[in-house]
Amino acid sequence: MSETRLDLELWVEQMAALVALPLQPDHFPGVVANFERIQAIANLVMELPLPDDVEAAPMFEPEEH
Repeated sequence: MSETRLDLELWVEQMAALVALPLQPDHFPGVVANFERIQAIANLVMELPLPDDVEAAPMFEPEEH
């Protein structure tokens, strides 16, 4: 899988505008830093190899205790 470099600062600006979220300038660096963490975690998950015959479960139903 090829890695796509995402400009997270631009992405945060665009997504805040898309959902009409008033993002204060002093909050902006922290929001970008959190999305950098999220991206790093997501990259770890995406690197896990899955067999071709794996099927997604149609619905998750937790067991009652």
